[in-house]
Amino acid sequence: MGGSVGLSGALGPIISPIRAGPRLTRVSAQPWDPTAFRDEVQATLDAFLAEQVDRLRPLGADADRLLVEARATVSGGKRFRAAFCRWGYAAVAGEPSGPAAAAIGRASAALEVLHASALVHDDLMDASDTRRGRPATHRGFESEHRADGWTGDPVQYGAAAAILLGDLLLSWADELLRRCGLPYDLVGPALDVFDLCRSEVIAGQFLDVSVQARGAATVDQAMTVLRFKSAKYSIERPLHVGAALAGADAAQIEALTAFGLPLGEAFQLRDDLLGVFGDPDTTGKPAGDDLVEGKRTVLVGLALESARAAEAGRLDSALGSDLSPADVDELRGIIDRSGAHQRVEVLIEQLAAQAVEALRRGRDQFGWDERACAVLEQLAAAATQRAH
Repeated sequence: MGGSVGLSGALGPIISPIRAGPRLTRVSAQPWDPTAFRDEVQATLDAFLAEQVDRLRPLGADADRLLVEARATVSGGKRFRAAFCRWGYAAVAGEPSGPAAAAIGRASAALEVLHASALVHDDLMDASDTRRGRPATHRGFESEHRADGWTGDPVQYGAAAAILLGDLLLSWADELLRRCGLPYDLVGPALDVFDLCRSEVIAGQFLDVSVQARGAATVDQAMTVLRFKSAKYSIERPLHVGAALAGADAAQIEALTAFGLPLGEAFQLRDDLLGVFGDPDTTGKPAGDDLVEGKRTVLVGLALESARAAEAGRLDSALGSDLSPADVDELRGIIDRSGAHQRVEVLIEQLAAQAVEALRRGRDQFGWDERACAVLEQLAAAATQRAH
């Protein structure tokens, strides 16, 4: 169930044209300021959106409304995807400076635009009301339609706006990476990885909605959804994009998979725990949101396998229904008593340890930058031990 599967065979044809990067002299690791990095990413995104404002100005006020929502969707967050891209590059080629640093900044920000696109579409498909403490995109546009007294169905209008914004963000993600400023012999292979990443996350999302529609999923099926919908695009592929921009060869890409894939799985397992047990004040989502949405996660699959028959039946029938706070507490209790909560905690710890061990092997084998590897370990801890 929890084993990570590398895709070195699938990646081989994609990254074979990439030239190998230089080997590096190791230096002592220096502290990294993630807050300053998040500010840099936001500044890059703000500058990019300012370009889009100029480009779309002839469309008038409605385009302005779309751009306001776009700006909101790319604001905030932990910026894990951008960070893994940036430090994946630095591991292979050392920390960039000057124009190269600005180019890597834009390429890393492209991963955050992709993430925003996925969230807008995901919230619509899940009928979520909120995202990061504010109305989800489709709900916001739906409310505007009602407030303005427009004709037609406000729900349909909100859905249409969310689809279009998600598509626009997906297009912008490609544009931001393609125009990052590095030469095409590096950007081209990175775009190949990016293409694969987008295919995986979209197909993984379809697997997810299909599992929810069937109302049943084995733990193995839930793990497949987790891997392709989230784990790969959250950590493994951002690492690959950064490494490709640094000129990594096939062996280095494969070594980064050994680090990034189990870590991505641990990252999403933590997210699944937060979706059931997280504090709404920190997650920005209602209590037990995944239970209300009927998510057939690994956590839920383990609980259904291990709980007593009556409690498993109660959990299974209650998923995806209109749950009261008391109902959510009851279902949390079932999951706890089944042992699933603790089993997922153990699995997160095992996968994170597996990832860090693989990173250290890659550092020793390829001479990866010492500070970059230290920061990647720091990011691994932040991604798997977070409270929101």
